[in-house]
Amino acid sequence: MKNAKLFRRAAYLTLGLSLSSPLLAQDNLSPGPVERSVFDGDYLTVGIGLAVGPSYEGSDNYTFSPLPVVLGSIGGIDFQPRGPGIALDFIPDQEGAKVDFLLGPVVRARFDRQNSIKDPVVRSLGELDFAVEVGPTAGVQFNRLLNPYDSLTAQVDVRWDIAGAHDGMVVFPSLTYFTPLSRGIVTSLAISGEYVDDDYADYYFSVSPAGTAASGLPTFTATSGWKNIGATILTAVDLDGDATNGGFGLIFLGSYSRMLGDSKRSPVTSIRGSADQWFGAVGIGYTF
Repeated sequence: MKNAKLFRRAAYLTLGLSLSSPLLAQDNLSPGPVERSVFDGDYLTVGIGLAVGPSYEGSDNYTFSPLPVVLGSIGGIDFQPRGPGIALDFIPDQEGAKVDFLLGPVVRARFDRQNSIKDPVVRSLGELDFAVEVGPTAGVQFNRLLNPYDSLTAQVDVRWDIAGAHDGMVVFPSLTYFTPLSRGIVTSLAISGEYVDDDYADYYFSVSPAGTAASGLPTFTATSGWKNIGATILTAVDLDGDATNGGFGLIFLGSYSRMLGDSKRSPVTSIRGSADQWFGAVGIGYTF
């Protein structure tokens, strides 16, 4: 159904992450005649927001930062944000399909402990280099589960640092449920986690003997494992009440994650920070 597809594309306004409720306003979502929308063919969404989150992963100090958004579809290739980065999907959606597949490359930058370190003890360990993580992303999307317009997407990224920072690997699986609540409001809930290898864990969460001398923190050697698991809820509200015609929309995002394993046990987290990590953002976007 084209209407189902355009509602899912409207969800990409919520930063590319896809509250489930079967009690939708079906009068506002009835299929009716197929109408052209801004999402037919090529389209682009640009936006800006204000985010608040930990000053580094594992920190209990929070900072504000700008949040740019660029996503869309050109020539049948969908692209959507992936943190500070981008993911591409080279497999076109099939009209009316119960199942769609996703496959393409993903690039993500990581600036953790590269600047804005508010904790003076952690700052004494020194700033870290920024990483550029590159790899494939793949997934499967199941359409029309509880209503004609919802979807459930299982996806996984596998990324390797190519910038010479942590030189490690990150595996990022996610499960996302998306549904519209009306013609102008879409919402989603995503559950995700990150598994990291020894190189990544050592770079961000170990404390060397030299680091102990500089900071007073105990020496610690971090190894591979699940770094965190969390949930993100996102809602986009079209300002004229019709997400299918483009224009301006508001974005609301909130997430919580819990540090696990050595990332939680590291002195950077357990002594100077917190295993509970919160993130929020509000923004405005324009689709054409």
